[in-house]
Amino acid sequence: MDKHLHIITHDIPWPADYGGVFDLFYKIKWLHQQGIKIHLHCFFKDRKPEPELGKYCTELFYYRRKTGLAGFSFTLPYIVNSRKSSQLRERILSNSYPVLMEGIHCTWLLHTGELKNRRTVVRLHNVEHTYYRRLASHESNIFKKLYFMAESILLKKYEYAIAKKTLFIAVSKTDAAYYRDKFGANASHLPVFIPWNEIKDCSTQGCFCLYHGNLAINENEKAADWLLNNVFNNLDIPFVIAGKSPSLSLQLLAKNHPNTCITSTPGEKEMDDLISKAHVHILPSFNQTGVKLKLLNALFNGRHCIVNKNGACGSGAETLCHVAETAEEFKSAIKKLFEMPYTAADREERKTVLAGYYNNEKNASKLIEWLY
Repeated sequence: MDKHLHIITHDIPWPADYGGVFDLFYKIKWLHQQGIKIHLHCFFKDRKPEPELGKYCTELFYYRRKTGLAGFSFTLPYIVNSRKSSQLRERILSNSYPVLMEGIHCTWLLHTGELKNRRTVVRLHNVEHTYYRRLASHESNIFKKLYFMAESILLKKYEYAIAKKTLFIAVSKTDAAYYRDKFGANASHLPVFIPWNEIKDCSTQGCFCLYHGNLAINENEKAADWLLNNVFNNLDIPFVIAGKSPSLSLQLLAKNHPNTCITSTPGEKEMDDLISKAHVHILPSFNQTGVKLKLLNALFNGRHCIVNKNGACGSGAETLCHVAETAEEFKSAIKKLFEMPYTAADREERKTVLAGYYNNEKNASKLIEWLY
């Protein structure tokens, strides 16, 4: 008998060109390979409907988000209230298929109680209320700061309210433990689904240090800013910052550092080229929740990686990274690693650690067990 599944996504998961949709798209692809008949429901704002998804889905539905005041609520988080849809409700309730909700964003029907007799799973991308609190702490615009703070408060209440209504599956062990301990949730862990199947051979010497990420996110911009002001302020080592939509202030700051350049909004091939040519990847994070896909990208396709504890926590790859916390510790590690070859033994260690943990086929089978 065919196994059917509703998947509700917070955004259109193709192209898989930013961290928020990597797990979504490759999960869909591998569930399809396991024979699951997917009925995909996508909310969207700026991205366009993608025929590519039809290769993996039995049905495709799109719902435009209610943005601005139309999506605002005093009682529900904006990320949830802006994704309410009567059409979605009708389609989900027209049959009894299991429902996979991608992120707290897509759990409105769980909140209303209309899925109480259904097999449901919520995929947690991070601890949302903590994530928004961190965004608020790094935001200089007073109106955005107030929004992030209010959203964090609403999210904490909301997440607690739905925590015992479903199975939570977190991308990191740390997040799963948090929801079990703080909210009494039935929470398990499943690694993220990824596009990389093998560790790239990077036996030649790289020629610069690299920080990459979505620079439109204030937390990532602050990390780049911190590296420039505190780590590369007096290092005579080439440093590249690459990512989407760097601010003018960050670009001007980089110009004042003679060994630094910024690559603004690189395409996929250009980013792949930068990752493969960097000798040291420097990826501090100010947020402990979730899994940093940019770190996994560097581990699969690059050489040495320096992180702080927040950057590697819950990834399963902690032993593969060099850990630093202070600016001086980062400087010391950079000087050491920039002269150190990335060896065949390093690559073999990554194979051993990552191949079993980030096994898409095995992880898809485990998810199917939970859904059925």
